Amino acid sequence: MAPDISVIIPTYRRPGPLVEAIESVLVQKGANCEILVIDDCPEGSAEDAVRPFAARGVIYMRSPSPSGGRPAVVRNFGFRQARADIIHFLDDDDLAPEGYYAEALEVFARRPDIGVVFGKVEPFGDIDVASERDYFETAYRRARRYGRLGPKLGFSAAMFFQRTLLICSAGMVRKSCVEAIGGFDPEPSLAEDVDFYARAIRHSGAAVLDRTSIHYRIGPSLMRLPDRQPLIDSSYRAIHARYRREHGPVDFFALKTFAKILDRLHA
Repeated sequence: MAPDISVIIPTYRRPGPLVEAIESVLVQKGANCEILVIDDCPEGSAEDAVRPFAARGVIYMRSPSPSGGRPAVVRNFGFRQARADIIHFLDDDDLAPEGYYAEALEVFARRPDIGVVFGKVEPFGDIDVASERDYFETAYRRARRYGRLGPKLGFSAAMFFQRTLLICSAGMVRKSCVEAIGGFDPEPSLAEDVDFYARAIRHSGAAVLDRTSIHYRIGPSLMRLPDRQPLIDSSYRAIHARYRREHGPVDFFALKTFAKILDRLHA
């Protein structure tokens, strides 16, 4: 029997958090899941951590070639191995909330018109996460408001031209949608997950769950470095250039203008 959800977990030298991520999926009820762990480490550092879960159906794979720190490449390899119609790209240090999978499946079944489901991001970690918590609480309120505009327009404007509404692990997506948009684009230096969900929602629309959809682990990272802004700016230039190529300049500037209107309305 085909699984309900394929959970793709790229990993690189984080065996402890990886085990926690796997366990957060295995305890989900109401969803038949396959878990694919894709090891991007040339030495296969995650193999020992995953081996005890083999009897519970967790599949370990090595990335065909190390990506050099490009998770988009690893996720693209993973989704092509997936057997389920619904995919969850789960980062190896995040945790799936109890009950999330069953609820997401219900929404997908009820809403065949949409390709993405997501909810609130709940940060946690060993450092102060107050600023991240404030950010994602605001993002969730924005998402709930934009959802009233339909499954595509408000979400797309926000994802392409405003601060992101979600991070990679917070969403689930139909495999058909992933295939239609060609998966993740490895070109952006950062924010490849923002680009992915922006394009997925632009293509297939989204629905917002009235619940937390991911426990997002915060730690010392590239996103907290003071000189990260040039990388972010470069990534968004790549994202916007692709949008203009695919949808044309008229569509691009119309959506950008709409995003500015939303900013003023919800300031």
